[in-house]
Amino acid sequence: MLTCFNLEPPATVDEFSNKLAEFSSHMQGLGLLESTGAVGRRQRHPVMDTDDERDHEYFFIMSFSDREQCDRAVEKIRAAEQPGDSIHQAVYANICDPVFICWEDV
Repeated sequence: MLTCFNLEPPATVDEFSNKLAEFSSHMQGLGLLESTGAVGRRQRHPVMDTDDERDHEYFFIMSFSDREQCDRAVEKIRAAEQPGDSIHQAVYANICDPVFICWEDV
């Protein structure tokens, strides 16, 4: 899953990255996530960046073992159970304008 986003002021990328790492670790411990890549900053290259529809500054990628694991992760988040809900909300509160793109390897 690719997540594109902007930071909600006054959040910093370091603060966000730490909260994302905590959330990722929690989800991995539950067997609901394989990995989360580092937070990246968009490079507005005239040839390599052709997305004129979005103006997001940051992104990260979460990987799931398969669709079932992804679906179970969504169910867990929607259940809003503690402590996971607080950890997820700490991440989500730091971003604005999120776009989520989910795909499957072929």
